[in-house]
Amino acid sequence: MSNREIAIQTSWWSIVSNILLASAKAVAGVLGNSFALVADAAESATDVIASTLVMLGLKYSTRPPDKNHPYGHGRAEALLTFIVTGFLFISATLIALEGIKNLFKPQEMPKPYTLIVLGVIIVVKEGLFRFVNKRSHSTHSSSLKADAWHHRSDAISSLVAFVGISVALLLGDGWEKMDDIAAIVAAGFIYYNAYLIFRPALGEVMDENIYDDLIQRIRTISASVPGIKGTEKCFVRKLGMDYIIDLHALVNGDLSVTEGHHLAHLLKDAIRQSQPEVVEVFIHIEPA
Repeated sequence: MSNREIAIQTSWWSIVSNILLASAKAVAGVLGNSFALVADAAESATDVIASTLVMLGLKYSTRPPDKNHPYGHGRAEALLTFIVTGFLFISATLIALEGIKNLFKPQEMPKPYTLIVLGVIIVVKEGLFRFVNKRSHSTHSSSLKADAWHHRSDAISSLVAFVGISVALLLGDGWEKMDDIAAIVAAGFIYYNAYLIFRPALGEVMDENIYDDLIQRIRTISASVPGIKGTEKCFVRKLGMDYIIDLHALVNGDLSVTEGHHLAHLLKDAIRQSQPEVVEVFIHIEPA
């Protein structure tokens, strides 16, 4: 199965799971008098939209290069990540505002069974985070990573809600507001996770030099190719799930243009064979 197929399949898992969990949270929250759980449901509802955008974006960003997009459509994935983090910021803001508003309203004590619902959700969401995050690493997908952190932020907000409701139930009358305070604290965690998702995507769009491990692997591969005396500049550009390399290779200065061209092709083939995520290598030959 290709990286594209793995990523799209994973996004489908996210969509279905978020629909089921958002529905369960909403019902349990309304019936159980828990605003923290209702807020959690709202956050999961935005996750459904975000996961759907991820799937659509993956289908577009993995299109092959064409006349108008000679480097492919991979940048669309990073741009999509910005939209996904926007949904996180919006949902966190709505949760925080509603939680603050509820602090000044009479509040009923949450039902004890809401803790069971939250406990199940925490386990499921953390499991989904690990599953999607693992696949984001194997496919090098920034939008899948953003989707994974949606699951993690959901697990964290559910955990905070669990703590808030537990405190309210243990301490009894007068502590009902802990449920609302938990929702506000959860919003803070969501803001933080949104930033963690946004920052790498920004670096990708700006061609930030953050791929030291890949650069080191490329230099090692280059050193193993007969005729390549060393490497100088090595720049990495990430487009969606793919990487493009600009590399300056050192060869014997007495070689003919044809021989240097042949060595460049040998080096390019060696890099792409060893690093399947690298879709293109531009090699500049220089005399050693």
